[in-house]
Amino acid sequence: MTTTSPQATADTKRAFGRLPRWVATLAPVWTLVALFILFGLASPSFLRPLNINNILVQISTLAIFGTGMTFVLLTGEIDLGISSTAAISGMVAASLFANQGQQEPIPLVAGLLAGTGLGLLGGLITTRFRIPTFMATLAISFIGSGLTTFVSKGRTITTLPDYARFLGSGRIFTDAEGRGGFPFIVIVAAFCLLIAYLVLNYTRFGRYVYMTGASKSAARLAGINTNVILIAVLTISGFTAGLAGVVGMGRLGSAQPDPVPSYLLDTISAVVLGGTALTGGRGGIPQTLIGLLIYGTLRNGLDNIPTIDIYLKEFITGVVLIAALVVNVVFAGRSPRDRTAA
Repeated sequence: MTTTSPQATADTKRAFGRLPRWVATLAPVWTLVALFILFGLASPSFLRPLNINNILVQISTLAIFGTGMTFVLLTGEIDLGISSTAAISGMVAASLFANQGQQEPIPLVAGLLAGTGLGLLGGLITTRFRIPTFMATLAISFIGSGLTTFVSKGRTITTLPDYARFLGSGRIFTDAEGRGGFPFIVIVAAFCLLIAYLVLNYTRFGRYVYMTGASKSAARLAGINTNVILIAVLTISGFTAGLAGVVGMGRLGSAQPDPVPSYLLDTISAVVLGGTALTGGRGGIPQTLIGLLIYGTLRNGLDNIPTIDIYLKEFITGVVLIAALVVNVVFAGRSPRDRTAA
């Protein structure tokens, strides 16, 4: 009769104890694969290259927003002003070009400065007066929305700079007749995600962002100026929101006098779906990318199934998002350092 040594039993238990956490870490990937299989079987057109290209274009603006939001969420904070920041950035650029006759690149620089300035203002308000980012950035959203209405006088501007149209709707590698090609907006989004990934993973500032989110008090004791980190991440979020506003303006072909409210919820949903924790200190750009793909796949897949009632799509989207969040955030998102959670 064979017996198992206590050491072997302990090793087996440890191995199985590690397995669920490893599987859980990849929960967003399993969710993405499941959605691709589901929609691929339900719709013959879903897996066609043209539709995959459409998904990438649809999530590109959110990817630019999500780049800055990832920095903010990693510190355990939130930025509620990105929609209004994008609106005023696009409107400033369009107004300078259409109404003031300013030539490129002045409108682009002014639009980006407007977004960056609002992000910086939110960071200064938060740190200087110890106001939670929830309230500070909510106030920023009203400021941005009000400025957009003031600058636009309530009118939509359709005369846009060529750079904005190219960033949002331009294509590269087209044929001789200008057909086909690859959307440039996807390249802009990929570049933003890549730069953010390198910063978060290979710079001291990136390590400080994670440390601030994991524990602000511990980070302060380690000599990190957490106020500077908060100002920096909110400024980054303002810059990426401004860039998204200019790119989105080019994609839509107009600068709108009102912010797009769905940008905020869509961005936060996509970033959190990938596994970046709202409490800070855990997540990153790879998780954001997976979350964006999940969100884009879900939205696009539902549109590709004609048998689904159009009035039920928002409901189904909400149900699937809740299910994905339960799997990805509750199951996968529990921190290894949290030994007391039930």
